[in-house]
Amino acid sequence: MASWNASRHPVRALLSVSDKRGIVEFARALTGLGWEIVSTGGTADALRKEGVPVIPIEQVTGFPEIMDGRVKTLHPKVHGGLLARRAHPGDRTALAQHGITPIDLVAVNLYPFRDTIARPGATLEQALEQIDIGGPSMLRSAAKNHEDVIVVVDPDDYPRVIEALKTGALTPDRLTPGASPGTLGTPGTLTPGTPGLRPGSAPALRRQLAAKAFAHTAAYDAAIHAYLARDTAGWPEWITLALERRQELRYGENPHQAAALYAADEPGIRELEQLHGKELSFNNLLDVDAALGAVAPWCGADRAACAIVKHTTPCGIALGRGPGEAYERALATDRTSAFGSVIAFNSGLDRAAAAAMRDLFVEVVVAPAFPDDALAVLREKKGLRVIRLAPDLDAPGWDFKRIRGGFLVQERSRPAAASDEKAWNVATRRAPPPTAEEWRDLRFAWAAVGAVKSNAILIARDEAAIGIGAGQMSRVDASFLAVHKARQQGHDPAGAVLASDAFFPFPDGVEEAACAGVRAIIQPGGSVKDAEVIAAADRHGVAMVLTGVRQFRH
Repeated sequence: MASWNASRHPVRALLSVSDKRGIVEFARALTGLGWEIVSTGGTADALRKEGVPVIPIEQVTGFPEIMDGRVKTLHPKVHGGLLARRAHPGDRTALAQHGITPIDLVAVNLYPFRDTIARPGATLEQALEQIDIGGPSMLRSAAKNHEDVIVVVDPDDYPRVIEALKTGALTPDRLTPGASPGTLGTPGTLTPGTPGLRPGSAPALRRQLAAKAFAHTAAYDAAIHAYLARDTAGWPEWITLALERRQELRYGENPHQAAALYAADEPGIRELEQLHGKELSFNNLLDVDAALGAVAPWCGADRAACAIVKHTTPCGIALGRGPGEAYERALATDRTSAFGSVIAFNSGLDRAAAAAMRDLFVEVVVAPAFPDDALAVLREKKGLRVIRLAPDLDAPGWDFKRIRGGFLVQERSRPAAASDEKAWNVATRRAPPPTAEEWRDLRFAWAAVGAVKSNAILIARDEAAIGIGAGQMSRVDASFLAVHKARQQGHDPAGAVLASDAFFPFPDGVEEAACAGVRAIIQPGGSVKDAEVIAAADRHGVAMVLTGVRQFRH
C-alpha cells in the first residue's frame, strides 16, 4: 500500500480565529514563505478581502459548513491532518489511503465566551452559542502532536513564529534540513531517518506553544464551568481556577522568595493601571487590596473616604468633604504608623489632596481617577507608585484563603451598608439613647472596623477614626490599644464611639473603653455573656447597639 509522499503537498496552515489581531499580516507572511492557507468562515473572508489566497475548509473536507457554522472542522480530513505522526509508518499509510493532506500549523483562538457573559443582560442562549467546539478540538489535536504541528493561540506570538520560520529555527518536519523555508523536502516517500524528515525542530518553542494552547483551552473551559455552575444550589463538587500571569515581581513577602502576580478573569486586580512609579511589590499589592476594601463601603457616596493602610490593616480612616480633607483626617488617626503606607480613596484625587501628601513617605496612592494637575504633583515623588483602580462595593464571587495543599472558600464579605440598620438593636437603657451625632459616628465606625484585622476595635469621632486596636489575641487588649493609640496621637476618647468587629466575650473590653470616656458602642452581640456585657455598659452609662452581624477578619 502506498505511503504519503511529501513532494506532492506544500506545507499547510489552518487559520480560524475569533481575535483577528494580526491575522492578515501573519497569513501574508506565511504565503510569502510558500505556505498554503486553509481557513474558515469570517477568518477566510477577512483574508480574501486583503488579497491573501485561501483554501476554504469545505474544499479540504469535501463537506459544507452546516448548522450556521456549528459544524465545519470536526472532520477526519482536518483532525487526521493534525494528528498524523510524520515518522509513523501506519499514520503515513492512512494519510495516503484516505487522501489527507497534513496540516503543519494551526492558528486558532476561541469564540468570545467571556466577553459575551460579561455583557449586561446576556442570556443563557447567547452564552451557549459562544461555546466553541471545533476550535478547542483543533487546538488539542495540534498541541498533542506539537512535535509535528506548530500551534499558535496568541496573536502576540505571530511575529516570533514567523521569525523562527524565516531563520529555520522552527521548521515543518517535512522540510529538508538546511533547505530554504517554504521549499519541499527531497521527493519520495518519507521514512524515519531520511533527509526529508526533521523531527523536533526548536523543541522548546514547540512545547511552549503547545503548553500555551492547553492553558488557553483550560481557561476557556474554566470560564464555561464557572458560568454554568454559578446558580446551582450548594457548593460545586469542583472549582476550576484559571489565573493569568500579569507580571513577575521582584520578590515575595521577603527578598529570598520569588513571586509573581496572577489574576482571575473577573473584576479586580487585572483592571489595575499604574500611572507612575517603580514596580509594585508583593506587599504593595496586598496593601492595595486591603486599602480598596477599606474605602469600599463609601463607593458612590457624596463624601470622600480615605484609608491609610499598613500591613493590610488601616492605621487611619476618615470621611471628608473632599479627598484632601479626608486624607488629613485619616492621617491624624496615627501619623506615626502612616509612614511607608498605602493610601486609597473612594473618589478621584484632586490637586489639593496630592499636595497634602508631599511631606509623607507613601508607597502607593490608589484612586479611581487622577486629574492631570493632581498627577503632576504626585509625579514629583519619584519613589511613589500611583495606581488607578476603583473600589468595588458589591464585587461578586468567592473569597479564597490559602492553606497547604488547598484552599478554603467562602462567600465574599459585603461591606457594612445603611440597609443593614433595620436589624440593629439598642440593647442598653441609657437615657437618652444614642444621639444623632452618635448614630452618625456609630454608622461610620461599624463600616470602618470591618477592614481592621481581628481582634479589631476602632474608636471614632466626627466620622474619623481616632484610635485603632488591631490584631490582638484578646479583645480587652484591642480595647486598651485603641485607647492608648488615641491618646498617643493627641486624641481624647471621651465622648467618642467604639466599634468591635466581633462580640465581647467578657465585660472587660467594655469597661476599658468606658473608663476612657467612650459613650456608645456598636458590636455584633452573640456571646454567652451578652447579658453581663450589656450590664457593664449600663453601669457606665454607655449606649450599646447590637448589629447581629460579625465582621471578623482572621
